[in-house]
Amino acid sequence: MIVITFLLRRRAELSAVEFHEYWRDRHGPLVASHASALGIRRYMQLHATDSPVGTAIAESRGCAPHVWDGIALVWFDNEEQLSRAAATAEGEAAAAALLEDERQFLDLARCELFISEDHTLVN
Repeated sequence: MIVITFLLRRRAELSAVEFHEYWRDRHGPLVASHASALGIRRYMQLHATDSPVGTAIAESRGCAPHVWDGIALVWFDNEEQLSRAAATAEGEAAAAALLEDERQFLDLARCELFISEDHTLVN
């Protein structure tokens, strides 16, 4: 399995509440509606919170404060399958719809995205 990890930052004009509501309640269902066309096996949203426990753990490790509003994780069987699905007419339309929606709530220039291999060690 491969995973697309998308480190998200919201558009400047959106509050944290507006961002999280839009991402969870509007974009999440949109991703789910296109999952088959894109070959998505699993989709997870990790919504950042302002947690004193999280801050204390980060400080104890010398970590910088978080700058991300959330992380989206999208699993696929492999890169070849992802490329094949995205190259179909249905996949191209799905990818375009998702990108158009992402522009509504994400500051894409400040987001990061990478592909990795999934090595689950505890399940």
